[in-house]
Amino acid sequence: MSVEEYFETGPEFERPIFEAVLKVLKRADPDIWFEPVSVGIFFKRRSTFVSLRTMTKWIAVGFNLDRKLTSNRLSRKVQEHSGRYYHVINVKEADEIDDQLAEWLVEAWRADE
Repeated sequence: MSVEEYFETGPEFERPIFEAVLKVLKRADPDIWFEPVSVGIFFKRRSTFVSLRTMTKWIAVGFNLDRKLTSNRLSRKVQEHSGRYYHVINVKEADEIDDQLAEWLVEAWRADE
């Protein structure tokens, strides 16, 4: 589906968060590839390295790193799989995509080479 089709039915808070994440990742790769699907938007390089999944009141921003983060921002237990760590941070507003989260998202992009 297209981005426009994806956002036709979503909550108002969804698109600004997507735009903030897209802006961060375009700094790392101007040709960043993402795929809107029925369950969310997946940013891909070699595999999906960042996912945006819409919940009732927030977006669950998931990302894979080669290391395990310890942060009070994490909203779920970090899951290990194949030597990588999957992290989730719940984001309610675009301004929560701050410098720290931006660094983690770019790190996830780099780790997916």
